Order: sequence, then C-alpha cells, then structure tokens
Amino acid sequence: MAFENLASKLQNTFKKLKSKGKLSEKDVKEAMREVRLALLEADVNFKIVKEFVADVSEKAVGDVVLKGLNPGHAVVGIVNEELTALMGSTQSKLTFANNSPTIYMMVGLQGSGKTTTSAKIASQLRKQGKKPLLVACDIYRPAAIKQLQTLGSNLNIPVFEKGGQNPVKTATEAIEHARHMGLDVVIVDTAGRLHIDEDLMAELAGIKRAVVPQEILLVVDAMTGQDAVTVAENFNEKIGIDGIVITKLDGDTRGGGALSVRKVTGKPIKFVGMGEKVDDLEPFFPDRMAGRILGMGDVLSLVDKAKQAFDEEEAIALERKIRKNEFDLNDFLAQMQQVKKMGPLKNILGMIPGVNNLKIDEGDINERALSHVEAIVQSMTAKERANPGILNASRRRRIAEGSGRTIQEVNRVLKQFDEMKKMMKQFTDMGKSGKKRGKMPMAGFPFMK
Repeated sequence: MAFENLASKLQNTFKKLKSKGKLSEKDVKEAMREVRLALLEADVNFKIVKEFVADVSEKAVGDVVLKGLNPGHAVVGIVNEELTALMGSTQSKLTFANNSPTIYMMVGLQGSGKTTTSAKIASQLRKQGKKPLLVACDIYRPAAIKQLQTLGSNLNIPVFEKGGQNPVKTATEAIEHARHMGLDVVIVDTAGRLHIDEDLMAELAGIKRAVVPQEILLVVDAMTGQDAVTVAENFNEKIGIDGIVITKLDGDTRGGGALSVRKVTGKPIKFVGMGEKVDDLEPFFPDRMAGRILGMGDVLSLVDKAKQAFDEEEAIALERKIRKNEFDLNDFLAQMQQVKKMGPLKNILGMIPGVNNLKIDEGDINERALSHVEAIVQSMTAKERANPGILNASRRRRIAEGSGRTIQEVNRVLKQFDEMKKMMKQFTDMGKSGKKRGKMPMAGFPFMK
C-alpha cells in the first residue's frame, strides 16, 4: 500500500493517544515528535513537516481538545484535516475546453511512466463518452512511439505519429487530424530526459505555443522521493503545469514526495497510478488518501472499484441466491473473478476499515491463489459446480489432476467455499434483521494463506 511505513507509524502513535483518558500538553508534544519523525522518514520536505506539525500542535493543545471526552480521537481528527489540506483538500478533475478538441499535454522525466499514463487517461476518458486521440511526440526514446502504438492498439484508441518528424509539427498536425476525424480529446505524449535540460524545455515550450493545451499534466514517479519536488518545481517554473499525476504509488515507496509536491507547487494532484494495468489509475481524493494513511480505510474508493467490476443485475441475482441458500461454486468462481478485476489484493484490503489495521504481511496474501481457484472450479462438471455435496474422494482426485493442483488444494477451496457461503448468508441475514455485523473473518478468503 502507498505510504505503508508512514501509515504504520502514525497509526501506532495515535493508538497510544487514544488509549489515554486525558491528554496533557506533554502527551501531545511527544506524539507530534513521533509524527515529525515519521513524516521525515517518509521523505516529506522538512519545511512542510515543520509547518504541518506546528499547525497540528497549535490546534491540538487547545482546551476543547485536551479537556474533551475523547481527546485522542480529536487529535487524530485534526491530523486528518491537516493531512487532507496538505494534499489539496478536494478532488481536482480534468477540465474540458469549450471548443473541441480538448488538448492535454503530458510532460515529465524519462522513466516516470508518462506514455503508459497517457494511455490510461485516454482509456478513462473514453469510458466517460469521449473520443480520444493519442499523439506520439517522443522521437528520442527508443521504441517510445511503438510503445504508444501498442497501448493504443490494445485499447482500440487511435494513435497519431509521424516518426522522427519535428514534435511541434507532429502535434500541430495531430490537432487538425482530430478535428477532421471528429475526435474530441487529444493527449500529446511528449519526450522526457533523464534530467531537466534547456533543449527539453525549449521543445516543450514550442509544443505548448503551437497547440495551446487545456491542461499540462506533469507525470512524477513516487519512487524518486524528494527529487519529485525538485522536478515539479522546475517544470512548473519553466513551462507551467496545471496538474500532477503520481505514478508507482503502489510500490514499496516512502511516498513523501507525493505529499510534498502539492504544497510546493500549488498545483493539484489529479491522478495516482496504483499498478501497471490500464485500469490502475485512480482519481486522487485528498480526504480518502488521508483516511488510508491514518488507518480509517477508504470505503468510497472501494465502492467505486466495485461498481466498475461488478454487474448490478448480477449482484441483485446473487443476493437472492444467498437468501435462498442457493449460492454454488459457479457463483463462488464469479465472485473471485470480479475481485481480480478490482486490482492488487493488498490495495483492496487496505481500503477496508479495520482490515487495514490487521498488519497483513505481503507473504500472507497469495495473488496467484485466485487463478488456482479458477483452475480447480473450471475442472469440475456443471453438475458438480451446482451440487458441491456430490464431490466424493474420486471426483476430487480427478479435479486435482485436471487442474494441475493437489487434492489438498481442492479440499481447501471447497472448505473456503463453505466458509464464504456461511459468511455471506450470515451478513445478509444481519442486514435484513438490522443486527450489528461482526468482523469479517479474513481466513475465509481464498487469497489468504
């Protein structure tokens, strides 16, 4: 999960505060010292850390907090507010031009994920009903044009390229091509360098003057840490940027640069890349990210992902089957396949309140387990999937051989199916009766070891 180390340290700090009935200024001071260290270790700019801690401390030592009924929770609330403000307070969406086409210019250093991000944004905009065109203006990086063409082909999105032609001319011709073809969004993938230089900035300035983009989006690699802040400052100063996309936020990264870049540039973070797949680009919500960092989960983002992955009519039909106790292995398989669409399991679990505090290790999650489940269930006959009770020893042996798994794994999947069936029935009944729902037993999920 993004900011995993920072999240762990902040959550431990606030757990101590919440356990105290009353707080003194000394308690708050000690907690803020731990917060300061956690932010610095996460690579947050030291000036921003100093200002952040000062603002939180000033609000936290007031009489309303220290003498309140739940002072520890109040301090967490203050940190949540300040952390949200640090990252931009509210979501910043892409804007569209009054006259078609809307032009977005993608900039950033080489290796930041600019080309892939261009395709991801094009894919998202097409889902919103737009007709995008990708433009290949990186004529220097080997295979850059081919990469964009491959991405466009996979997504069935047109790509405009003119080989090694001057990028300014290519961008200009692309706009005319888009108008002629009735395409309403143009995304210009520009060249990057290993570091910022005058030639790069001159070329980008030329493209900017030629096509007058609606927005210039800077793509920054979260793994670069404090360098992300320097890169953002330079691009903003020399060509002007309108928004930021932070990539590789799902990696084993401290992520402090991502927390700093909004404050330093004053420009909003529009998207964050949470994986390599085309759908692994999320709109950035400062309040939701703050919730993840502080262990509050991110139910709204989880719901958004579920809406994209799950068919509403299928969900209604599934609920009816659960209520009638007709949930079978076909349904079990379908649910596993839907979960796979939602992205890396570690990220999904991190969005669930409570579950993200269980400190689930990477080794506890088997990403390949869902594929093993698919192989096992798909090796069954239609009759066996509908009636798991008939799966005797000989049938299980045949299924193991057909799926390339062991009999023990087949038995484990069937046991997990029974546990999930009981759990789903229990939760459905509780929702119907209005009873309070208990904690979800994670061991019942096929991806938990």
